[in-house]
Amino acid sequence: MNVADVLELEIDDLGPLRSPVMLIALTGLFDISGAATTALDQFAPADTALTIGAIDPDPFYDFTQERPQVELDEGEIRTIRWPENEFDVVRGSGGRDLVVLVGVEPHLGWRTYSECITHVARQLGCEAVVTVGSAAEAVPHTRTPQVTGSTTDGELARRLGIGQPSYQGVTGVVGVIQTDLAAAGIPSVSLRVGIPHYLMNAEHPQAVAALQTHLAHVLGVDPPEHGTEFTDEIRRWRSLHDEVANGDVQLQMYVKMLEHEVDRRAEAAIPSADDLGAQFEEFLKEQRND
Repeated sequence: MNVADVLELEIDDLGPLRSPVMLIALTGLFDISGAATTALDQFAPADTALTIGAIDPDPFYDFTQERPQVELDEGEIRTIRWPENEFDVVRGSGGRDLVVLVGVEPHLGWRTYSECITHVARQLGCEAVVTVGSAAEAVPHTRTPQVTGSTTDGELARRLGIGQPSYQGVTGVVGVIQTDLAAAGIPSVSLRVGIPHYLMNAEHPQAVAALQTHLAHVLGVDPPEHGTEFTDEIRRWRSLHDEVANGDVQLQMYVKMLEHEVDRRAEAAIPSADDLGAQFEEFLKEQRND
């Protein structure tokens, strides 16, 4: 199995892209509470995004685990919706266009899946790839969700003031993708928002908003537009989170301990979104000159 067997890509009529960056979020290990895929999905709304490619799901999934969905079209025709991995192009209102992949972490064929992503990034001239994730962490729900970052590129890590991956052990497909991108000479950055591990089965719209704010600043594009509905959702879920904590004395004490630890580490957090954006753009400009 190779890329040509599983990747469909139609870019002949696409035209040149402006300083494109690819964004990736995948359901699975790196998408606790669905915060990452929800955040990224809103960067590629159906009414403005142009789908230019897709990865055939058949070789990559155990359908007893990732089951397809049966749907009715116009109440009559039954259709099967398979796990989707579509590449959408979004013409940015700022200085760059985006290539967005909101997909499903595959069970099988990780090498070929990763090669598909690298191939698309090369074909579209993506200057960099940003993977977006959410992970269960020892963080309190009472603080603004923190976004942390890392990159395999030593120079980019220095410029952005973020770390290089030091973790050793089992990984998800995102780890494979980042390694393959580095081997292909394509800079990549990983942004991750922490989800309180004691509330990981709840929704966290505030974490979604934090990821979107950082992405928009870093990339120099407009963030997704939210109405009062989204603000109300943030308040509603914060109230529900408080109810859970207030109903358990031990959990209240644990949350206070987490608050103290987060406040202590605040100075070591990821640089501000504005600083990240300026340094990221400067790095990419130098890459273009080279």
